[in-house]
Amino acid sequence: MARLTVHIAAMIAGLTFACEAGAEELAPYKIVGDSIPASLTGTPGDAARGRALVLARTTTCILCHSGPFPETRFQGDLAPDLTGAGNRWSVSQLRLRLVDASRFNAATIMPSYYRNDDLVRVGRNFAGKPILSAAEIEDIVAYLATLRD
Repeated sequence: MARLTVHIAAMIAGLTFACEAGAEELAPYKIVGDSIPASLTGTPGDAARGRALVLARTTTCILCHSGPFPETRFQGDLAPDLTGAGNRWSVSQLRLRLVDASRFNAATIMPSYYRNDDLVRVGRNFAGKPILSAAEIEDIVAYLATLRD
């Protein structure tokens, strides 16, 4: 339990930084089934920037997930391994998972990175703002789509 608390505290601290750095108004998007088919920015993301975001301890994925990142020590173990994410989910499905993971599991500890409504226990710094920008979401999606077994 103490380990989970430390991970969550680190995630919240990192998300505070991310919120301040990447906050913007939400671009409109349409959910179709279990995905968001259209890019939030109208263009594909940059996989290299996405990889940097995935590995940034101050912001996103590596806090809770592990993956094919041999150079990165102390990867998370609270969430599924990202190895093969591009095989398991389409770009559209990855996009919805980042935008609003609670659509798949209401009890998830994964933040809804691109939502600003109907959230509970939101700190003042997060109120009314997404954690990541639309471009950051697209960059992460582009990178995760490259992770194939």
